[in-house]
Amino acid sequence: MNNLQVIERNNERVLTTQQLADVYETDSRNISNNFNNNKDRFIEGKHYFLLQGDDLKNFKGIHTEYENLKFASKMYLWTERGANRHCKILDTDKAWEQFDNLEETYFKVKQQKPTCIEDVLIESLKEMKDLRLQVNQANNIALEAKTEVKTIKEVVSLNATDWRKDTQQLIAKIAKKQGGFEHINLLRRESYELLNNRFGVDLNRRLINKRRKMAEEGVSESKREKVNNLDVIQDDKKLIEGYVAIVKDMALKYGISSDLSKN
Repeated sequence: MNNLQVIERNNERVLTTQQLADVYETDSRNISNNFNNNKDRFIEGKHYFLLQGDDLKNFKGIHTEYENLKFASKMYLWTERGANRHCKILDTDKAWEQFDNLEETYFKVKQQKPTCIEDVLIESLKEMKDLRLQVNQANNIALEAKTEVKTIKEVVSLNATDWRKDTQQLIAKIAKKQGGFEHINLLRRESYELLNNRFGVDLNRRLINKRRKMAEEGVSESKREKVNNLDVIQDDKKLIEGYVAIVKDMALKYGISSDLSKN
């Protein structure tokens, strides 16, 4: 068992038909016959690899010790699952005993630790590279978290003192991030709709009423036309606080800081 010539295919250890026969103490012809009689129980790539043409030629070139393959037109290499399937078909005490040995020795490849100084250095460099990658990933995560916390703090600091200027500047920043200042009107409409829904008001109706009242008071039409939803909000302290809160929510939603001292 320990003298088995190691053969690998697709990074997987395999056995030739002759090797399998020797291990199970049977004839290679018996292995082949069992396979031919039970082909429906074997799957290529799972239980075996079939070598033909250039694959077989290359195999012969590497494994010159197999003289009996010199004139073979095809060859089967059996995987661990294939060896197990043949063991079940043979169903002999020796086959079961030997398959257990194959599992524990031949097919159980232990990772070799580096011995020479070059291999040790290479292994150490790989570990250092992996460690550096992990550290960089951790730093990136920490930086993202720090930035997110900073953004939240800055947005929360938005207050109702200079609410008109601050909210308009913040909406402009959101629009810029969304692709351009042409988004400002859409964002304003969104903020007004959110205010209407959250507080159960109708800003448009209040705006109409405000302009009508101004007209009754003799305010010129040009001045009345300049009045907008922000003026309506200005008349109600609760709406001011609500609107500031809504713009804060929008800033967090779109990932914008309310540090309005920056452009």
